[in-house]
Amino acid sequence: MAHVKLHIPGPVEVSEKTLQAFRSPMIGHRSQAFKDLYASIQPKLQQLLYTKQLVFLSTSSAWGVMEGAIRNLVAKRVLNCMCGAFSDKWHDVSKRCGKEAEPLQVPWGSPIRAEAVDKMLATGRFDAVTFIHNETSTGVMSPLEEFAALKKKYPDVMFIVDCVSSLTAVKVEFDALGVDVVLAGTQKALALPPGMTIFVCSKAALEKAATMKDRGYYFDFVEFQKNAEQNMTPSTPSIGHVYALASKLEEIFAEGLEARYARHRKTNQMIRDWAAKHGFTLFPEKGFESVTLTCINNGAKPGGRVIDVPKFQKLVREQGYQIDGGYGKIKGTTFRISNMGDETESSIAQLCEALDKAMAQL
Repeated sequence: MAHVKLHIPGPVEVSEKTLQAFRSPMIGHRSQAFKDLYASIQPKLQQLLYTKQLVFLSTSSAWGVMEGAIRNLVAKRVLNCMCGAFSDKWHDVSKRCGKEAEPLQVPWGSPIRAEAVDKMLATGRFDAVTFIHNETSTGVMSPLEEFAALKKKYPDVMFIVDCVSSLTAVKVEFDALGVDVVLAGTQKALALPPGMTIFVCSKAALEKAATMKDRGYYFDFVEFQKNAEQNMTPSTPSIGHVYALASKLEEIFAEGLEARYARHRKTNQMIRDWAAKHGFTLFPEKGFESVTLTCINNGAKPGGRVIDVPKFQKLVREQGYQIDGGYGKIKGTTFRISNMGDETESSIAQLCEALDKAMAQL
């Protein structure tokens, strides 16, 4: 069966080199060989996140650590910043964890702004706040630095940040930001298979977690810290993922972080330019568009061209590419095209050529 190249918001395309590393022979997860492997990538993980804190490896989707953060860090009430399907879901997860939770809801397509967060935190009702940096359902990238700056004003509030689809595509400086948790799944901008999450916690977050009852075991942040100090994980990790991550980190630093960020900006602009050429507008509020995927307006809001998205997807797929037909309540009235991971100007140019051909057949 012919492979269809992925340009959906995730999972994204995984290179043959990364898959080869993923298929490395198994080693014992409590062996010295595993400890050496984890120890070898820890400095690179810290460099990637611009932190002196230990970076943890969780064998789970990002939702595991997102739920874990709620269980570890919410004692009183959590404020869930909501601007799309996935940030909205974090509110539902908070309530399912038995926590008091309140929404800070903005219209889909709009970003989360610090002024609105500040107004809510000023009530004193909250001891934690969740924030999704890059909301893939809407293609909105909310201003992380602006949000993080509020931490100085509310030092006792835990700032929990999902960078699932932004980490390695844009700079995320954990220590400088001053937030308490940053997490990212491997299947998006990192361009690894799904099934692992990397995350980092502040000292304050670890101290608070140690005081929390019923935080569970699998996602206990204190257990992650204790084990990471010994270059281990609390439970059996996906060793293939760790090998693949080691290989990917070599590539990332060979390219250079700044070059990687610039490449994502360039490839993203190519897709935006393609959309404009065909008369489309973008769904996100201007100035807050994602740089890892493009959410194209197809009638979700006034203005721009409207097409038959399922037919367009089919025509694109016949040429060997898969794009996304929109998510949740804006499915079909938007569609999404990813440029995150290993994509280059050359590969995106080839994609745009296929998109052009599909448009000509509508």
